[in-house]
Amino acid sequence: MIISLTGTPGTGKTTVGKLLEQRGMHTIELSDLIKERNLYDSFDAERNSYDVDPEVLDEAISAMKITDDCVLIGHLSHYLTCDKIIVLRCKPSILAKRLNSRGWKESKVKENIEAEALDVILIEAVETDREVSEIDTSNLSAEEVCDAIIKIKAGETANYVPGNIDWSEEVLEWY
Repeated sequence: MIISLTGTPGTGKTTVGKLLEQRGMHTIELSDLIKERNLYDSFDAERNSYDVDPEVLDEAISAMKITDDCVLIGHLSHYLTCDKIIVLRCKPSILAKRLNSRGWKESKVKENIEAEALDVILIEAVETDREVSEIDTSNLSAEEVCDAIIKIKAGETANYVPGNIDWSEEVLEWY
């Protein structure tokens, strides 16, 4: 089974991915793969990020002939061929603190908290033909998020149905 672990930057994908790896799950950190194999079109200096064609990335993953259970980690992973998609979510105010602590430009922080508030990645994931679950990482430890992922992988998805996370109250406070 190939699981896509996606979400807005700062929701915990990389941290949780490292813990999943420690727990014996095969993981692929897509940002590392993209850099190692030069799978990007260009580098966007303004946004400090690589421009990646998801189809090129999907072809690279497909060429790896993954046969064991694997978790693809990255905010583009929901575009890739997989069996399940898990979207990590985070309350925008908490997400802003996480991204600011990385030293990101204010414009990039704002772009990402707006994307989270508008459910951008969740909507993209739900528009696929794959099973989608979502986990609110706002007040969970990385270990608790790993536990939730393992439950979802085992088919225990009732507590992680898409659409149960709503940031509208917080967004209304912005105005």
